[in-house]
Amino acid sequence: MKKAIVIGATSGLGKEVARQLLTAGWQLGIAGRREDELVEFQKQSPDKIAIQPLDVTQPDASEKLEQLISKVGGMDLFFLASGIGRQNPDLELDIEIKTLQTNVMGFTHMVTTAYHFFCQQGHGHIAVISSVAGKRGIGASASYSASKHFQYTYIEALEQLAYIQKENIYFTDIRPGFVETAILNPDKKYPMLMSVEYAGKCILRALKRKKRIAVIDWRYSILIFIMQIIPRCIWQKLPIKN
Repeated sequence: MKKAIVIGATSGLGKEVARQLLTAGWQLGIAGRREDELVEFQKQSPDKIAIQPLDVTQPDASEKLEQLISKVGGMDLFFLASGIGRQNPDLELDIEIKTLQTNVMGFTHMVTTAYHFFCQQGHGHIAVISSVAGKRGIGASASYSASKHFQYTYIEALEQLAYIQKENIYFTDIRPGFVETAILNPDKKYPMLMSVEYAGKCILRALKRKKRIAVIDWRYSILIFIMQIIPRCIWQKLPIKN
């Protein structure tokens, strides 16, 4: 039976991907900050789900990840869904720092721990949720868009490192657009909004195919293409809000 570890499984895409992996027959280890949510999820299939309270921003996050892997009895897929982000046009420093602590420092702790495990094991698959927002700097969400671009680059670097070191590790960078989760403002209307169930199905297909980059969904692939070709002198004048 294949074994997956899902970090950030208490809500949103992490929870939905964990649910769909369970339905597909995977053995799961799930982690997140809210232990009550983990316990509730575990009730679906106690014999197939191990849980571990974990905050990616804390110094013991890597140790707790290793404990969860041990509880599951190994790991074939590491799926990282932990992330935060909000508009911050006033550049409130605490918001910027908290975003970077989670999306950069926490991300790095988790991904490097998984990488080392797979190197020792001899194989594995690292998948992370980044965002289409990482393609360009977005003024209202500076730390968020910058941290997501960091994630793009870090995974690309690890892919090259694994090749140089002859490690059998696959990488998937999942870049969703707007998904109907708690991270979005419920009072705002979002273009091309996707249900969490639909986005989860798209992600599962990408994981099954071991796609290197998976933009969720095809409409956002077109949007990214347009974003990339807009000249900087025009981009800086666009009143973009994510």
